[in-house]
Amino acid sequence: MTGAQVLRVDADAEGAVRDATALAAGPYTVIVTAVGYAPAAATALVTASGRADVGEVVLARAGGAELPPAGPWTVDPAHSSVGAVAQHLGISSVHGRFTEFSGRVEVADDLAKSRVEAVIRADSIDTGNGLRDEHLKGADFLDVAAYPEITYRSMDLEPAGADRWTVRGELAMRGVVRPVDLDLIYLGTGADPWGGTRAAFRATAELRREDFAMNYNQVVRAGIAAIGTTLRVELDIQAVRGEELPGA
Repeated sequence: MTGAQVLRVDADAEGAVRDATALAAGPYTVIVTAVGYAPAAATALVTASGRADVGEVVLARAGGAELPPAGPWTVDPAHSSVGAVAQHLGISSVHGRFTEFSGRVEVADDLAKSRVEAVIRADSIDTGNGLRDEHLKGADFLDVAAYPEITYRSMDLEPAGADRWTVRGELAMRGVVRPVDLDLIYLGTGADPWGGTRAAFRATAELRREDFAMNYNQVVRAGIAAIGTTLRVELDIQAVRGEELPGA
């Protein structure tokens, strides 16, 4: 606590730290930090040549749940939900959900290399109102006759805190492909009554309708749009470890 920081260096893509800055010979304390992990301290002795090697440093996760084991995981639609919320008349919200979807999560040993893929049947939209659902399935919105599926494929995963990540990926909807980030929270892993292992996640994203060519914009009195320009996506996901769901 009485010392002073003499050097700050970022690790490279392989986790190695190298720097050409010359340090005076003697002992130093090296502190290693990373988002979502507890800091670790190690002692390094800089030799007369100006070199030091602290070896391999392993960081422990800062609290949170134990990460899911590496390997394939299959989304269980019966215990998951894919929802969306749109503003209505500027004063309230309309909630909808897709009832038919599938997904796969590939957890890598290096968590940052994990991948997610999902497919949603566009015509499974359900807002609790038949007339509204038919309009949403039509050409003004999802155009399910021409584009029956909505797909998402992750490209990258970045830590954003304990049990939190930013999933960077591409969403394909209505024939348009756009980058979409998911704010992901990992809720934990546990055994299920069928002898399997399950992991739970919650994720959200914000979409702009116009980014996917959904430009319908009916205006009611006082210039208020009937439907807001943005859409909030809300995902609650259970995934089962393995290539198939129990009983499949």
